[in-house]
Amino acid sequence: HAHTRASDGASTAEEMARAAAERGYAYLAITDHSKGLGVARGLTEDDLRREHAAIRTLQPSFRSLRLLCGVEVDIRANGRLDLDDEFLAACDIVLASIHSAFGRSAREQTERLIKAIEHPAVDVICHPTGRLLGKRAGYEIDLPAVLDAAAREGVAIEVNAQPDRLDLNDDGIRAAVERGVMLVINTDAHHHDQFGLMRLGVSTARRGWAPPDLVLNTRSAAGLQRWLRDRRRRAAR
Repeated sequence: HAHTRASDGASTAEEMARAAAERGYAYLAITDHSKGLGVARGLTEDDLRREHAAIRTLQPSFRSLRLLCGVEVDIRANGRLDLDDEFLAACDIVLASIHSAFGRSAREQTERLIKAIEHPAVDVICHPTGRLLGKRAGYEIDLPAVLDAAAREGVAIEVNAQPDRLDLNDDGIRAAVERGVMLVINTDAHHHDQFGLMRLGVSTARRGWAPPDLVLNTRSAAGLQRWLRDRRRRAAR
């Protein structure tokens, strides 16, 4: 989960890839925002197609780093996603997030997240409670119900390593682990110098007793791609 200056990041895709390669990463998902998030300069489908084509041209320069062409798609207030299903199905990885309508009731927000979880193209739900430490408590949700849906649909839940998010928190992580929900620790990097934030996400996951086999990005590039392929095959049934 990383952004470039194509949306609200500050570095190019090449700069992000180079920084990830220098840290020894096996893979990096470029997941710029979708069009509905205007404040983050969200991208249209055509914009994203052009970005993905540019990322693929970078791939030969990074033999030890697998670049994934993805998107962080906005979950609208009605639970629908901000991009066309056909486009989402063509992405290497799809992350879905709430960025608006925070004042809805717990029932509405829970239904909103579950509807996104049930979408066959969604692989990961990002920063699921929406909290910003010191700024915003987050929207109200029935977290157990959301985690039950993630377990049922085989969708991963993010542990966001940004210091103002750390979302899920340790209690939420423990609840996810109890249900066998797959977690993914993401830096949500918006600059090529932010990959070091991974340690905060790892520390949070450890406090929630997350075992390595339930952390998606402990897997190799081949293992990650196999999980994504298998998850989508099951979702399409």
